[in-house]
Amino acid sequence: MTGVPASAANGSSGAQGAPASPAPGATSDAVSDAAAVAGSDAASGGAKPARGGKIAAAAVNQASVWNIANLLTMLRLLLVPGFVALMLADGGYDPAWRSLAWAAFAIAMITDLFDGHLARTYNLVTDFGKIADPIADKAIMGAALICLSSLGDLPWWVTIVILGRELGITLLRFLVIRYGVIPASRGGKLKTLTQGVAVGMYVLALTGWLATLRWWVMAAAVILTVVTGLDYVRQAIVLRRQGIAERKAALEETEA
Repeated sequence: MTGVPASAANGSSGAQGAPASPAPGATSDAVSDAAAVAGSDAASGGAKPARGGKIAAAAVNQASVWNIANLLTMLRLLLVPGFVALMLADGGYDPAWRSLAWAAFAIAMITDLFDGHLARTYNLVTDFGKIADPIADKAIMGAALICLSSLGDLPWWVTIVILGRELGITLLRFLVIRYGVIPASRGGKLKTLTQGVAVGMYVLALTGWLATLRWWVMAAAVILTVVTGLDYVRQAIVLRRQGIAERKAALEETEA
């Protein structure tokens, strides 16, 4: 979900003294700094940096978007309309179509686990991934909840609570990002897993004790959704207070 690091080959294959390509996702300031350092090396006796280095760096940055983590995120986005079509096919109550819809939903949930792991493990973090990944997560979950409520399988208040919490916390994170980042908690991860299992069980045309079981799983998902949402609000308030206090202290030291 985010940019690919410059490989060792990139750092060693160029002419001696030539600047190494910046890591994918580097800012324009970082590119300019790298160019300035390379220029000073050339002035002190090193080889002159290759002309068009910034253009080459930009090409590398563009190519880095097409990494495996981002491709999985794109696949999850593409699965959303396919899932909706399968979910609503033949009136939305055919067990065969519902099973295919469940398969699409399950693939989307699995890719969500893998793309994040790959991005963190292999440093495949890109700006595209930072934006597209949360959109893909909420798109597939939102599509499933809305389809289930539209078909009468799930009360609308459950869909409103879950989607309201997800959108609200996302907005809250943006509001306090100037003070710091609210990390994902274990409760939040458990909430995501429980939601995925519960919605997946509702997508399938289950009957008997399995239909009763999925109700309890969904109840647990709703409780975790509310509890973790309140915890994120608490963290945001604490983070904002700490940020304001630190800024005030820094300002007082400057004036002193």
